[in-house]
Amino acid sequence: MTDKLLDGKVILVTGASRGIGKEVALEAARHGAELIITGRTTGALEEVDDEIAAAGGNAVIVELDQTDLEAIPRLAAAIGSRWGRLDGLVANAGQLGQLSPMAHSDPEIWDRTLLVNLTSIFHMVQAFDGLLRASPAGRAVLVSSGAAVGARPYWGAYAVSKAGLESMGRAWAAESEQTNMKINMMDPGGTRTAMRAAAFPGEDPQTLPSAADVARCFIPLLADDCPYHGDVLRARDMMSS
Repeated sequence: MTDKLLDGKVILVTGASRGIGKEVALEAARHGAELIITGRTTGALEEVDDEIAAAGGNAVIVELDQTDLEAIPRLAAAIGSRWGRLDGLVANAGQLGQLSPMAHSDPEIWDRTLLVNLTSIFHMVQAFDGLLRASPAGRAVLVSSGAAVGARPYWGAYAVSKAGLESMGRAWAAESEQTNMKINMMDPGGTRTAMRAAAFPGEDPQTLPSAADVARCFIPLLADDCPYHGDVLRARDMMSS
């Protein structure tokens, strides 16, 4: 029987229609959380909702494109009206963008990648900070990548956006030291997802952990006894410990 580490908690997971976001939502539901799941396609979210219900959980579906910045404070207002708080935010939605030399990157793709992966998360910080502070134990997990570290030729806007995300997360955590919040970043590492396959088309996906394996690493970061704050956690390290 699964320990209900998130029993009664209201958890928002973005990009929950597939991959890691979907599996985090399912795992959180198994631990007793009430989910708010977002994505660009209602039909895909409805399928995830069915799986959450089958796992004994409950979810609210919100069709949300991360580029629609005006929709983010509207979502925060709706959450505040219904629950008065937000116990957990998993900022998972993102896009790979264009893998090419920096000098040959399409400016429109660059701008959109930064908008989805970084700027929209800033708007979520502004919109959800108060709701997380209203929780007895507000938790935020920003999904990063190994591309945030070191020199990543040809990874362009994706690497830049994830490096910026980690810097923003550390700053937000430092600003929240005197609160009950815990803010961390998760580097899932190589994971058996569609995005990974697009980035590494010649890779054997069976050599990688599944999204469900990685999703289990998120639960300790959303729980009341989370020991981390302002850290970048790596799923591979957590799975091997």
